[in-house]
Amino acid sequence: MKLSQVILVFFLSLALWSCGDDGVLLFSVEDDIMMGKEFDQQIESDPEFNILPESQYPEAYSYIYSMRDAILNSGQVKYVDEFAWEMHLIDDPETLNAFATPGGYIYIYTGLINYLDDASSLAGVMGHEIAHSDERHSSKQLQKNVGVSVVLGILLGNDLQAIQGLTANLLALSFSRRDETDADNQSVEYLCETDFEADGASNFFAKIEAEGGSNPPAFLSTHPNPDDRVENIREMADMRECGTEIADPSIENMTYAEFQALLPR
Repeated sequence: MKLSQVILVFFLSLALWSCGDDGVLLFSVEDDIMMGKEFDQQIESDPEFNILPESQYPEAYSYIYSMRDAILNSGQVKYVDEFAWEMHLIDDPETLNAFATPGGYIYIYTGLINYLDDASSLAGVMGHEIAHSDERHSSKQLQKNVGVSVVLGILLGNDLQAIQGLTANLLALSFSRRDETDADNQSVEYLCETDFEADGASNFFAKIEAEGGSNPPAFLSTHPNPDDRVENIREMADMRECGTEIADPSIENMTYAEFQALLPR
């Protein structure tokens, strides 16, 4: 590690110690961008994630990027120009999950896509994950769980094994109820400016709840109760006077069912 990097880590360590547990985020936006790139490289190189190559699934990625663009063009995403906002589809038909890294890298499992019933539901989940990056929730949790000096020391030192451990820590993050509610609310704000149902995220939670919720997916393992989230999301949409009629708009001249059919089963 270069001397300048050592000095940076040292002063960030002092800052973290002096701030204690008051919630002050010490990572910069530039740190988020750097972390996102490192995490993305590690995840893409890990065969366990089985990311679908864009070159082999161009139509599916065109669909998912058009959905992303509708959200980013809502005018509600703060770091729309700073973060990467790269989308990745993970081939795992059994997993109902999605996650985001700092710096705007979003990963969606095919199991979740196949489970959902329409485009608005997926857009709602995508908006939720975009919000986690845009509100920098992952960075806050990494700072709390691991510490600024440890994270930056690992990334700046390019220790592959340590970065792998850090990636595992990222995937195991437990967001607070406040962060989850914030991401739900931001999803409504994003979708309110689109052709999707503003409360699209509630459809996923409502379906889980209707099926009993006895074995919730990883996506819900540390989240607030699904029923509470459905009520909160729909109340937020009503308060903002957003469109909540059933909406399954065609994207890239495809229905949601046609998009689903492009993916492995």
